[in-house]
Amino acid sequence: MNIEMIEAAAGRLAGEAVRTPLLSSPFLDEVAGRRVFVKAECLQQTGSFKFRGGWSAVSALPLDERTQGVIAFSSGNHAQGVALAARRHGAPCVILMPADAPRVKIDNTRALGAEVVLYDRATGDRDAIGAALAEARGLTLIKPFDEPLVIAGQGTTGLEIAEQAAEAGIGAADVLVPCGGGGLSSGIALALQAKAPGLRVRTVEPEGFDDVKRSLEAGEILRNERGSGSICDAILTPAPGQLTFPILARLAGPGLSVSDEEALAAMVAAFSRLHIVLEPGGAVALAVALFRPDTVEGEAVIVVASGGNVDPAAFRSALGRFAGA
Repeated sequence: MNIEMIEAAAGRLAGEAVRTPLLSSPFLDEVAGRRVFVKAECLQQTGSFKFRGGWSAVSALPLDERTQGVIAFSSGNHAQGVALAARRHGAPCVILMPADAPRVKIDNTRALGAEVVLYDRATGDRDAIGAALAEARGLTLIKPFDEPLVIAGQGTTGLEIAEQAAEAGIGAADVLVPCGGGGLSSGIALALQAKAPGLRVRTVEPEGFDDVKRSLEAGEILRNERGSGSICDAILTPAPGQLTFPILARLAGPGLSVSDEEALAAMVAAFSRLHIVLEPGGAVALAVALFRPDTVEGEAVIVVASGGNVDPAAFRSALGRFAGA
């Protein structure tokens, strides 16, 4: 992985991905005790940063492989990103999704033309199931995070953050990134190393599912004991990736984690103060900035709001519980 791969992905994404804004609010600054800048990837195509990696991977496939079709496994955001990229390239697409994924993500993935295959997150081995389907149908597997072309696509978020931070006069800051397997955070870290070395990635995960945080502390890959049990479904993964972890171990600061309650409160704060919709997993970085400010360094912090594909009922429930946040 290198900056040239990320810049090449940016070239393929030109005219396809949204250059999402870097938002701010004096109300959030007051709560956090520092300037807070929010990279609104919830406004990206398909409602999350995952479109970047999906398009990067699908667009780089040889024509004969695209014609045969692609397969991906995802709780919903990678699914939608790959499905849209495949549809725009005229490629058949199969998506393997956990049966407990939010209904809105399953329905949206089907609406984008993908065939959805459901599995049990607690008992099924998605890697094995996906590999078997790929072999049986001759499909190209596009992994959700441990794939160089996907990491490169996610890294284009970091190119934009570097440019936007410079425009805002931010030379040094922690960049808080929601983290599952580490594709987004490692891609951003590589981009910032090359373009804005004063900005440091910090991964953020749900409490109890903080495999990346613990792995960074231990200096080796550690796994989560459970595969489900948090509302932050978009960032629940068994362990850091074999490609992503070495990048994060070299470039990222200490990992962070927040409670589900803090993630929900951050969702409401984003809606109330920035007028954007976040899903729980997409709000964990903002939750750190607002509710755990002592864990962050510097006069400013950059937060990636990674996705907004939230179940409507869950969003209404959060609004009811945390009104006034």
